[in-house]
Amino acid sequence: MAGLVGLGRRHLSSRTRVLATTLELIVAVFQRCSYTTTIAASSSYSSAREEEAGWRKEKGRWLTLPPFAPPVDASYVRKAIASGQRPAGEEEPTTALKWVRRCCPHLPMSLVQKLFRLRQVRRDLTKNGSHMDGYYGQQQLRRVSAKDVMMPGDVILLPVTVQNVATKKYDYSESEEEISFIRSLELYKDSAIIAVNKPPGMPVQGGVGIKYSMDALAAKSFKYDYPESPRLVHRLDRDSSGVLVLGRTQTSALVLHSIFREKTSGALSDTTCRALQRKYLALVIGTPKRWKGLISAPLTKIVLEDGKSERITIVKDTKTASSHHALTEYQVIRSSAHGFTWLELCPLTGRKHQLRVHLAEALGTPIVGDYKYGWYAHRKWEPMPWPESMSEDEKLPKNKPPFGLELDGGSIAEKQPFLHLHCKQMILPNISAALWQLQSSSVDHDFLELEKLNLVAPLPLHMRVSWDILSCLPR
Repeated sequence: MAGLVGLGRRHLSSRTRVLATTLELIVAVFQRCSYTTTIAASSSYSSAREEEAGWRKEKGRWLTLPPFAPPVDASYVRKAIASGQRPAGEEEPTTALKWVRRCCPHLPMSLVQKLFRLRQVRRDLTKNGSHMDGYYGQQQLRRVSAKDVMMPGDVILLPVTVQNVATKKYDYSESEEEISFIRSLELYKDSAIIAVNKPPGMPVQGGVGIKYSMDALAAKSFKYDYPESPRLVHRLDRDSSGVLVLGRTQTSALVLHSIFREKTSGALSDTTCRALQRKYLALVIGTPKRWKGLISAPLTKIVLEDGKSERITIVKDTKTASSHHALTEYQVIRSSAHGFTWLELCPLTGRKHQLRVHLAEALGTPIVGDYKYGWYAHRKWEPMPWPESMSEDEKLPKNKPPFGLELDGGSIAEKQPFLHLHCKQMILPNISAALWQLQSSSVDHDFLELEKLNLVAPLPLHMRVSWDILSCLPR
């Protein structure tokens, strides 16, 4: 019995020693892991501090974007203006990716995504009063992901090298004379928009073979002290003239885009309730049967036989997939016994070449100088005689304009008259006041009382001369 007890004690002692050894090994492993983790954490912390120190040493390494301010949704503002009150509902939050795209529209989307993917986008924590890791009073940067939601006051930084990606769309410099000429076209300016009187012959948008265009010239001449260049929000034909509106900021440009894209369904509403009203003056060949009316004719685009040229035409089948309904109000202003008529036009929709096609095909009275849609009426064109009561100097500009513009001649007294189509007036909401109200702390606003801007552009020289010629001749 005693032997059995001794054997049991020796067996228990052996098991105890094994268990103790095992525990010692486990403790050693934990201590080693803890030591390794501490070293790694310390190394990571030191690396982070060194990286932060490197950021502070390399001044100018970062390009600082404007502090984030919640943008106003364009359709949201348009609905507020149309309804006369603030619409219900919350706006979609803005992510860091959207804010970078909004601040740097010239950067390719692929590059912006790459910056986020490589974790090269930072947020400045000192701009909104946050302080981390004891670096009080010093710039502190944190990586930001593309999906992070922006808060008011957040400041985003990008690598300064993105400045080298700036577009070279406008690769020419303007002289003081050219800048002075462009700025002389200015009709109105506030914090949201700039309105100009576009001269005939100047393209609105650049492209292949176009050296000078309004968007490029405005980007330099009308930027003033703004961080952004003005943006186009609608179009005018190259050979037409008149009121052209540009948005001074991306927010105002988006709102104006939404207003200019009014749907046909609301085009026949009361004139006083329309957010946008446009009036054109045109000199046409012939006289409409009715002195006043509404042209309702859908338009479509067709490709000519050469396979390259295209034109707009009226389509009878409204079920055609590519057709777009178009509405134009017209009214006779003055008629002449010589076969010319001055018309006032109010487009209720904004289709390409809408006025030119409606007058040429629907009314049968093409615009003077429209050789694309009224070529048949110019085959036997005969210039009008120059009235003796008018001085020859009246048909010459005071100074030769820059940018290769041909502003002399072009009246009905010439063999090849210019296009006689001019946007003389535009009435639209005061976008600057609307944005200020929506961004204020007040909840209820009466947008029905919102001020209207009345923009008026003087006639170009060739149309003034044609008007004077027809006024001097007997009717």
